Amino acid sequence: MSTTGSTLSAVEVHYPDSDGRPMSDNTLQWQWMVTIKENLEAIFRDDPDVFVAGDLLWYPVEGSNTIRIGPDVLVAFGRPKGHRGSYMQWREGGIPPQVVFEILSPGNRLMEMMNKFRFYEQHGVEEYYVYDPETREVAGSVREGDRLIPIPEMNGWISPRLGIRFEAGSGELRLFRPDGQPFVTFVELTRRVEAEQERAEAERQRAEAERQRAEAERQRAERLAEQLRALGIEPSAS
Repeated sequence: MSTTGSTLSAVEVHYPDSDGRPMSDNTLQWQWMVTIKENLEAIFRDDPDVFVAGDLLWYPVEGSNTIRIGPDVLVAFGRPKGHRGSYMQWREGGIPPQVVFEILSPGNRLMEMMNKFRFYEQHGVEEYYVYDPETREVAGSVREGDRLIPIPEMNGWISPRLGIRFEAGSGELRLFRPDGQPFVTFVELTRRVEAEQERAEAERQRAEAERQRAEAERQRAERLAEQLRALGIEPSAS
């Protein structure tokens, strides 16, 4: 039950920034968390009112520090970018994260995931996505009224809020930005940047070689003109 700030004037409630649990159980889970979070950051980098975070505690109810959850990735539209110790909804204009991602690990239990689903459904999440990188299964739910309804087919699904596309065939999940570019890991991004730098350097060297060739041709033409003048022949202007 929600408690107003006025009834808590005599009691200060502490909202911890950590629940004491590890951010991830294994490197694969962590890689997916970081990849999704950072790619979403990149997509909305120019929008000052889209907040993206990973493993950040969300407190939806003022006055309760036990009603909380730490989504692997959350996106809150209508909230400014910036650093936070936790997402206290009453300090965020009452806006809940609209999109949440959970990346499963072997330590996740069915009851735990059911409780998370109920939490997100109760507290206003509009889109909820769950991915298991071990089994490569992805599931999603989208809000209809006060319910989160399962998405019947995730392959080809486009997030209403994010505009990203899910490709969930027989292989590993692939996510695509609204511009059609695939999500990439930091390592893949580094390789792309390095490859682009190598292409740019090769182009620079080609242009420099062309410049040197043109300069050598100009100098050769000047020498030939001087030789013709020495013979009393004025080189043609053409």
